[in-house]
Amino acid sequence: MSRFARPQAVATSSAVRESSDGRGSTDGRYKWIVLSNMLLSAMIVSIDSTIVLIGLPSIFRGVRINPLLAGNTKYMLWMIMGFLIVTAVMVVSLGRLGDIYGRVRIYNLGFAVFTVFSILLSVAWMHGGAGANWLIVMRIGQGLGGAMLIGNMSAIVTDAFPPGQRGTALGIMNVSFVAGSTIGLVLGGVLAPISWRLIFLVSVPVGLIGTVWSYRSLRDIGERRAAHIDWWGNLTFAVGLVAVMIGITSGIQPDGHHTMSWTSPKVIGEIGGGVLLLAAFALIESRVAEPMFHLRLFRIRAFTAGNIANLLTSLARGGLQFILIIWLQGIWLPEHGYSFADTPLWSGIHMLPLVGGLLVAGPISGILSDRFGARPFATAGPLLAALSFFLLARLPVNFPYPAFAGLLTLNGVGMGLFISPNRAAVMSSLPPWRRGVGAGMTNTFQNAAQVLSIGIFFSLMIIGLSARLPATLYHGFVMHGVPRALAAHIAHLPPVTTLFATFLGYNPVAHLLGSHLATLPAAQAAILTGHGFFPRLITQPFSAALGAAFTFAVITCLLAAAASLLRGGKHDWTDRELAGGLAGTTLDGPPGASVQPDTDAALA
Repeated sequence: MSRFARPQAVATSSAVRESSDGRGSTDGRYKWIVLSNMLLSAMIVSIDSTIVLIGLPSIFRGVRINPLLAGNTKYMLWMIMGFLIVTAVMVVSLGRLGDIYGRVRIYNLGFAVFTVFSILLSVAWMHGGAGANWLIVMRIGQGLGGAMLIGNMSAIVTDAFPPGQRGTALGIMNVSFVAGSTIGLVLGGVLAPISWRLIFLVSVPVGLIGTVWSYRSLRDIGERRAAHIDWWGNLTFAVGLVAVMIGITSGIQPDGHHTMSWTSPKVIGEIGGGVLLLAAFALIESRVAEPMFHLRLFRIRAFTAGNIANLLTSLARGGLQFILIIWLQGIWLPEHGYSFADTPLWSGIHMLPLVGGLLVAGPISGILSDRFGARPFATAGPLLAALSFFLLARLPVNFPYPAFAGLLTLNGVGMGLFISPNRAAVMSSLPPWRRGVGAGMTNTFQNAAQVLSIGIFFSLMIIGLSARLPATLYHGFVMHGVPRALAAHIAHLPPVTTLFATFLGYNPVAHLLGSHLATLPAAQAAILTGHGFFPRLITQPFSAALGAAFTFAVITCLLAAAASLLRGGKHDWTDRELAGGLAGTTLDGPPGASVQPDTDAALA
């Protein structure tokens, strides 16, 4: 049997006929119902992935914990990363379950799970470490629901739309997903001052509407089959990827006198053990009859090139929001008169041009890629993004805002040009009965790369700051009356402490000096904690660190453009079936039906 031979179908006869003859995919009304529901889920999952970033100070005040105290930074990192990690780990398995049991069934359950955990987050009652752990566990549960949605939404849209409209549909959906991450920053800044519970409660009405709507209006028209669960593959993949992600999260935290923990035996063991388990996973998947992760899909050139490009662009943009938040909250906004307490909201507002670029370019590139193919747009997009990163690295730290906004728009346009055509090309290249697992694989690469990107960007920033920040802090504090011994102690604190304080919207100097601030003359204390002292103090070290982070982003975008260029011309699975003379064969027939012998030839 050919390696892509269609398995025995177990969907209802009407659903099979609907998918096979194309009526389901061209139903003018139903496909737009599908897309509108997917837009709702994509937006709310994306918003929830970032809404906590701005709301973290309010959340931690609500559970009465200081996230900057020694030993407490893990709570902050897991509040940020837990949601991303569980979606990265689970989307392939849940996409695979969608292929077996029905994509809509898993998707509908995902909406319900997401809503339940949103409610549980909003009613947290414990305080201290117990309260923080409750929120982290509930965030992981919320991420599980999000993974059920993400792992199946692309496949459901691909099933519902004909090949000539998939780029448009997936473009609109994926732009809404990316745009939601920036909208979440603004929404978090608006809701957090009112109540930290609103940060989680805002998802509940949307989740309830989406759950009822999806159960009432969506139906499975995709192809599915009976299969055994690949338990060993699931176990080694989940544990291996979780171990790597935990290692990355731990690596950016200080370790004794070291600014980071990358060389600690614990982190090396976590990452090394995770890599070994993932290697075992690859070996298992190459040998089991019904693997979770279909490695043979990588023989499809458009699928492989699109996923490599997707991984690289995710590496470039995953940590971008964190860098921009620190840049705006730590330097630019205070220097322009904003109090540190107000900077979280305003940093989100000042990043809206990024969304504007995405909203303009994404749908347009999706429509055009349906006509001209994905390659020109998915190649030009990373090149424009690389240019924007290159120019951002050359902006003065205290930049003129129109220039900054223009470069964010350019970056959004570049990513919008790439995301829509690339996802449509990847999904269209897959056999219909592999779209669920294929979408899960694509989302795994994207989400895992985003977590890795955060670790890389933070690491590059910390390395850059470590070279110059200690001496700069020491001399700046001593000049304003801080005792030399105290200044020396503060100067040698891990830079990650300063970065996290800035990221959370705290006054970094007030945090560093703590109770010692009251011992200084009032005039000097006012200067040290004013809007201008810390931004001017950190500008030179931050500029060097920023350059290193953006240089990494430029390199990954250029590599993504090269990968995209190698994807080949327009590739659609249905078109290739027809070109190979497979139309009308019994590939989707009942159990025991013959399989067209030249299926592989059609893939060549």
